[in-house]
Amino acid sequence: MDVVLLPLLQVLSIAIELYIWALIISAILSWLVAFSVVNPYNQFVSMLGEVLHRITEPALRPIRNFIPAMGGVDISPLILILILIFAQGVVGQMQMRLAGGMAAGL
Repeated sequence: MDVVLLPLLQVLSIAIELYIWALIISAILSWLVAFSVVNPYNQFVSMLGEVLHRITEPALRPIRNFIPAMGGVDISPLILILILIFAQGVVGQMQMRLAGGMAAGL
């Protein structure tokens, strides 16, 4: 069982890391569009924004519904990143315990 679980936890940790980066890139892109640094009508920018929105919005929407707007500043990506960092720490602890248990069992 540990043979399957340890790599599965590693993949989960990598997926969390990639999702955190998607949130960061999405936030930066939204700022660049809002301040007219990049053209939202550019096909690549539009496509990238749409992909990032489809990936991040399902996780951000419940947080936005729960947290009230703070003067036009959206802190939901920050809250989600903190939650994901916590989850990544939990996954890392599980990996260490499994790896330690596997080493002790040898």
